[in-house]
Amino acid sequence: MTALRRWQDLTTVDFESLDPNRTVAVLPVGAIEQHGPHLPVATDALVAGAVAEAAVAAAAPDLPVLLLPVMPVGKSNEHIDFPGTLTLPAETLIAVWREIGESVARSGVRKMLFINAHGGQPQVMEIVARELRVRHEMLCVSSSWWHMGTPEGLVSPEEARHGIHGGQVETSLILHLAPDLVRMDKAEDFRPVMAEIAGDYEKLTYVGGVGIGWQAQDIHPAGVAGDASKATADIGKAIFDHVVAGYAKLLAEISAYPLSRIRKRP
Repeated sequence: MTALRRWQDLTTVDFESLDPNRTVAVLPVGAIEQHGPHLPVATDALVAGAVAEAAVAAAAPDLPVLLLPVMPVGKSNEHIDFPGTLTLPAETLIAVWREIGESVARSGVRKMLFINAHGGQPQVMEIVARELRVRHEMLCVSSSWWHMGTPEGLVSPEEARHGIHGGQVETSLILHLAPDLVRMDKAEDFRPVMAEIAGDYEKLTYVGGVGIGWQAQDIHPAGVAGDASKATADIGKAIFDHVVAGYAKLLAEISAYPLSRIRKRP
């Protein structure tokens, strides 16, 4: 990574020279929660941290980007019936992330990007992004790594739609990032309830449209959704590289976006 791109590596006087119109602070947010019998509970935190670090490293050398420390624990109460899961209430998470954003603003940085890796907290991100705009006139962008997409044809349409937790995609990512933590002997096709009911309901589903409030055991007894048995490190690397390239472009766009578009009260 380019020198002095980690927030914590700067001295307090370094912040005085930052350009508030171009500098982007990047906050990776993950989760510590069960991912079935084959993946570590740190899966989302690992992915968030790795994607954010690689994206910042891939940004153009003259782009002022600062990587904040990863926030490993999120809102994971849909997984609390599985040991190892750590969770915070949404209200607590909103307060913590908002306070971090306010600290960023006080340091003279008015642009911020969330890079999220947990499907249970995008709504929290969106609330915080709006609060930081209202309170501090910040340009705060909420994103999850899957917004960058995956290479076309890499996974089946069904897996892309239903493999939302510990399936082929996430297992492949961890095989790429931390292969020693994956237990492929316990990986299988965890076919979720969403796939089973797809032909029975036109509008009702668990994710991707009209949503049911669910806990992990509702979608599969193992708390997993997707075919983990088809995961490979090569697939994980292809997805990771694709996502990082997308974020490098997004960082450039955020940096270039004029703060003058954040208007005061008419």
